[in-house]
Amino acid sequence: MPQPSADAAVQEQDQERDQDFDSEFHYEHWTPRFNPWVIAFTVTLATFMEALDSSIANVALPHIAGTLGASYEEATWVLTSYLVSNAIVLPISGWIANRIGRKRFYMSCVALFTAFSFLCGLASSLAMLIVFRVIQGAAGGGLQPSERSILADTFPPEKRSLAFALYGMAVVVAPAIGPTIGGWITDNYTWRWIFFLNIPVGAISLALTSRIVEDPPYLKRLRKRLGSVDGIGLGLLALTIGALQIMLDKGQEDDWFGSRLIVTCAALVVTGLAVLLYREVTAEHPIIDLSLYRRRNFAMSQVVMVVIGAALYSTTVMIPQFLQEMMGYTATDAGMALSVGGLVLMVLLPMVGWLGQRLDPRLMITFGFMMLSFGIWRISDLDLGISFGNAVSWRVVMVLGMPFLFVPISVMSYVGIPQEKNNEVSGLTALARNIGGSIGVSFISTMLVRRAQVHQQFLAAHAYSGSSQYRSMQQAIARALEARAFSPASAAAGAGAQIYNQMVQQARTLAYIDTVHVLVILLVCLIPVGYLMKKPRFRSRPVAAAE
Repeated sequence: MPQPSADAAVQEQDQERDQDFDSEFHYEHWTPRFNPWVIAFTVTLATFMEALDSSIANVALPHIAGTLGASYEEATWVLTSYLVSNAIVLPISGWIANRIGRKRFYMSCVALFTAFSFLCGLASSLAMLIVFRVIQGAAGGGLQPSERSILADTFPPEKRSLAFALYGMAVVVAPAIGPTIGGWITDNYTWRWIFFLNIPVGAISLALTSRIVEDPPYLKRLRKRLGSVDGIGLGLLALTIGALQIMLDKGQEDDWFGSRLIVTCAALVVTGLAVLLYREVTAEHPIIDLSLYRRRNFAMSQVVMVVIGAALYSTTVMIPQFLQEMMGYTATDAGMALSVGGLVLMVLLPMVGWLGQRLDPRLMITFGFMMLSFGIWRISDLDLGISFGNAVSWRVVMVLGMPFLFVPISVMSYVGIPQEKNNEVSGLTALARNIGGSIGVSFISTMLVRRAQVHQQFLAAHAYSGSSQYRSMQQAIARALEARAFSPASAAAGAGAQIYNQMVQQARTLAYIDTVHVLVILLVCLIPVGYLMKKPRFRSRPVAAAE
């Protein structure tokens, strides 16, 4: 039997590769009526507003609690309720958009988000505010996925990197500058203006979207082919995502599995996920198309998005927390340390979007992880004597790698995906980033508390009254206090209290360093992950060539 020639074997491999990407490049050609960049700006406006709202209320919680007569722990449900409802809607946003039309769904989300932002600002009780935040979060959950899928349909594959750079300016920059804007508004006006700020933005977005954005023809045909609603799958998904979000958000606060609430949520997550997976595999019209995860690029892009979310949100919480807790910064000053990094991102993202049209995205992902690892490693030089400039440089160096991850991953997640699945891909990718953010924040919160306890026990074992170092330090502090007119007894007690406070501060500082080291190790392990993906090959569309 004759053996195939080397040329034939190479040709066969090329054909197999082409089959993987046929659904990416052989899509229905459609040209929107308006300039694609006008459409991109229009949909980015509301997405920026929603992304900003996910973090802008963080620094206002003490003020909200005081105004509404609640404790700080009760006020944290203002954040948790938003995150839970937001996370539930993210994975089903594509399914809803396919059923009622993406433009209609997007405008409904903007209208609801704007209306309930106004009601949040008027809330007269904590219970009322939490109910309004639930609906606001559910409406916001449809904005980010809708923008991603609109951009994916508006721009051809070879030009998506620049479009997703604009999208990145909304979903990456907004959470970084949110605490600064929220702190400034709260300090100078009232926390209610944090929500009233959304009203003009939402109104402008609605007016522009109604005139400029349109659904491509394939979406209109797709609505006619959709089957019945999988109500069981929808309920299981809401139960699983909601329980997971509550568990991650409240875990450290409630001592994890020492809490009945957390144990119940964990059981719901495990059981709900198992039943959901079985349901989605066997259902005729599933809520989530699990076959998407069989595609290597999509599956790997979800992993990277989880890491991006974890790195972005964990450091967004950790840096201001260190500056406020250990250095005595105000909320506004701590937010400013992050905002400079946000400005750097605004400059860098368009440049990386332009490079994304020319460079191998796998190379960009590798470089991004290297820069992100180096940037977070730099935070490990923290101590109680750092300057504001040092704190700013932490965030600036760290975010240098973020665009090299966010832009190519946003592009790669659509490679090899049928056009009619764009809405679902957008929702699942946004969910991966948000869950990554919740995991990152939960991880650092737990690490900081647990490692501080370990270091405090170690330091306390060496700071006993019989130690010569302890006695000399206590005597020196006591003499200084006596020189300030303290009695000998008061000076001795004060010296002991100061030594204890120093020990606690040192233990907390060492806990921050430990947390940073763990983050760096995890990121370094992911440096080569980009080369586990297939390189996309952007070709001219046959339809365009015929024109």
